[in-house]
Amino acid sequence: MFILAQRNKMKITFISDTHTKHHQVTSQLPGGDLLIHAGDLMNSGYNKKEINHFCEWFESQDYKHKIFIAGNHDKMFEDHPLESNTIVNGYDVTYLQDKEVLIDGIKIYGSPWQPEFYNWAFNLPKNGTELKQKWSQIPIGTDILITHGPPHGHLDTVVGQYNNLGCKMLSERIEVVKPKIHVFGHIHSGYGYKFENGTHYINASVLGEDYIFKNKPLTVEWDPDTNEIKFLN
Repeated sequence: MFILAQRNKMKITFISDTHTKHHQVTSQLPGGDLLIHAGDLMNSGYNKKEINHFCEWFESQDYKHKIFIAGNHDKMFEDHPLESNTIVNGYDVTYLQDKEVLIDGIKIYGSPWQPEFYNWAFNLPKNGTELKQKWSQIPIGTDILITHGPPHGHLDTVVGQYNNLGCKMLSERIEVVKPKIHVFGHIHSGYGYKFENGTHYINASVLGEDYIFKNKPLTVEWDPDTNEIKFLN
C-alpha cells in the first residue's frame, strides 16, 4: 500500500495590476513561500526600464518563489518576447506564458490571454477558436491557475455596472480542469474572493478603477491537500 506524504501548508500572497506602482504595496507583503502577480505590471507597454524596475523589486521580496504573468498593458511581452524574456531571465523570478511550473509538488500554470479589449496586448477575438485553443492548453491537474482576466461570472464586474466581463470559454475550461485556486486581475473593481465548486477565485487587483492603490494584497495560508484557505490579513 502506498501512502502519499502530506504536503506542507503554503503561505501565499496574491497581487495584480500594479501598473508600475509596485513599491506602494511593499509594506503589505509579509513574506512567505510564494508571491504571485497576475499581470499588468507596466503602463506604457514598451518601456524596458519598467520591466527591469519591476523584476528588481519582485526579486527582492521575502518569498521563496516569485511568479508572474503578463497582462493587457504589458505589450512588450507579446511584441518583443525575446527581449522581454532576456530581461526577466536576469532575475531570480519565474515568468509564465502558457507554461506550467512545479513548486514543492504544486502545479502552477499561467496564461496572459483574454477576450479582445481595445487594442491592448494578449487579446484574441471573443469566443473565437484561437482563444479556446489557448484555454485548452491549461493542463488537467493544475493546482493554481493564473490568468490576467477573470472567468465569466466570477469577480468580473465594474462598480455601478452589472455586465459580467469575464471570459465564458475560460469558465468552461475551469469546469473541466477544476483548479484549486484561480487568481486573476484586470477588472480592478472586481477585487475580492469567492469559493465555488471546489475552486478559490481571487481577484488580486491592488489598484482601483482610478489607478490609485486602495486594495491590499491578499495573503493566505493554504493547505494543498485539503484545499482549505485561511486569510492572514
